[in-house]
Amino acid sequence: MTPTDQELLEAASALIRQRYIVGRHHIAAALRTKSGRIVTGLHLDTYVGRASVCAEAVAVGQAMAQIGPNDPITDIVSVRHPRPTEQNQQIQVVAPCGICREMLRDFAPEARVLLSDDAATGGLRAYNPSELLPLKYHRKP
Repeated sequence: MTPTDQELLEAASALIRQRYIVGRHHIAAALRTKSGRIVTGLHLDTYVGRASVCAEAVAVGQAMAQIGPNDPITDIVSVRHPRPTEQNQQIQVVAPCGICREMLRDFAPEARVLLSDDAATGGLRAYNPSELLPLKYHRKP
């Protein structure tokens, strides 16, 4: 894991440590733009599941609102806080859901998506969004 990857992982982990609430926030994401700016997002869990918003979507939305498309997203990582009843209380890297994979293909097609390579060592491996979603939907003109 590179120092910049570790910095991104720490940004996501720090956010979920600060904001974790059972049944409300359990995933955080952090992304980096080409200029090096880090933007974070927090999962918004709602009582009506369809209204929930993923941490990756919040982070990408924040980046688009604060920075815009001229400073593209280069890296993103998501982490999950364990529930109090789980034996393993370590914050762990998680993969983006299918909807977020679609969104990353749209808004960060060249980004590195950091995922756990080995749960035992905590190593990370980078994937391109197209590797995570190889047959993306495209609208016909």
